[in-house]
Amino acid sequence: MPTETVTLEQHVYGGECLARLSDKRAVFVPYTLPGETVDIRLTEDKPRYARGELIKVIHSAPERIQPRCPHAHPPAETKAVACGGCHYQHIPYEIQLQIKIDVLRDQLERIGKFSDPPIRPIITSPPWNYRNQIQFHISPEGQPGYLVSGSSATLPIRECHLPTETINEIWPLLDMESIPGLDRIILRGGLNDDQLILQSSDPQPIELELDLPLSVVHIGPGGLLVLAGDDHIIIEVQQRLLRVSAESYCHTNTHITEKMVAHLIENLPLTPHTTLIDAYCGTGLFSAFLAPHVGRLIGIDNSSSACEDFEINLDEYDHVELYEAPVETVLPELDPGPGIILVDPPRSGLARQTLDAILALGPDVLAYVSSDPATLARDAKRLTTGGYQLQQITPFDRSPQTYRIESISFWGKI
Repeated sequence: MPTETVTLEQHVYGGECLARLSDKRAVFVPYTLPGETVDIRLTEDKPRYARGELIKVIHSAPERIQPRCPHAHPPAETKAVACGGCHYQHIPYEIQLQIKIDVLRDQLERIGKFSDPPIRPIITSPPWNYRNQIQFHISPEGQPGYLVSGSSATLPIRECHLPTETINEIWPLLDMESIPGLDRIILRGGLNDDQLILQSSDPQPIELELDLPLSVVHIGPGGLLVLAGDDHIIIEVQQRLLRVSAESYCHTNTHITEKMVAHLIENLPLTPHTTLIDAYCGTGLFSAFLAPHVGRLIGIDNSSSACEDFEINLDEYDHVELYEAPVETVLPELDPGPGIILVDPPRSGLARQTLDAILALGPDVLAYVSSDPATLARDAKRLTTGGYQLQQITPFDRSPQTYRIESISFWGKI
């Protein structure tokens, strides 16, 4: 691929910066900053745009810093490849926060067509050692690592500064070289016991000898098999204990999770007469804190393991109902007129059928927990057309050093 010298103009969603090639096409370059002049090599060359890899920084921005991790973006002359896990380690944390606010605003303005979105100050996280879960791919040599940036290859790693200190003490001790068929491993930090999840495409159960105080679970084509300890962990959120099974989704930043819970309780109009629907409720993380404040709570999720956790986590409440089915199937069948609907969809956002069902139910308040500003902005445009007004939106920095942006927005009828 050809090389070219470009000057970066602005940050865009995805961890890259925008520049213009000599033919005026947009080119997107990772690990750069606005104002920098850099040499790049094109890795993707399309008629209307291109992508490039950073070869050399000719003129550096004054805010550029040295990444803490040697895998973040090694110098080009070393010919080492970059880990794809972090995107912003070359940027001070305070500037990372401003970038995320600017990107969120840009997405809402360009895609959602908002002229002045009501964005509140971003909620911050510890910038390092915040992840209570980490996923490794396994290299052909059996070494744990991350996917190479822009590739499906696995980069074995020597260090990582995102997991909690406890998890960082465990993973270097794992020896996976003698386990054929192993694709990925997940480490989760629990209140009392940590958990190792082995994911394999091999239908035969994996044999593992491990001299570590861990629960070990194997998930493969034959289902789930407990090799040691329990099939779940217990997490603590705002002094409440919650069960999370190996096959259930687990929020990865406890500090931000607690802030999100508090934010919902503070901003939702919760009363003993309120009916609240928690769509994509998962293990009941939000429901467990909202249930004491409402008269009726309805949870919806299509994950059997998450629904099992939900039932255990909210077993004390008689006014809580649970539907184990796709959200888009359940919502149209519910009684009309709920006071509040809370949605926490995957990054793909709300399906058209789900959004239509929400508008048909006509809640007084919609709370939207988003993990992708682009799909949020798309759905925001549909909500506005459907008669709802964006009242406020707060970004949460759940994933420092990455481009990921979490947010909670509140919507009311116009």
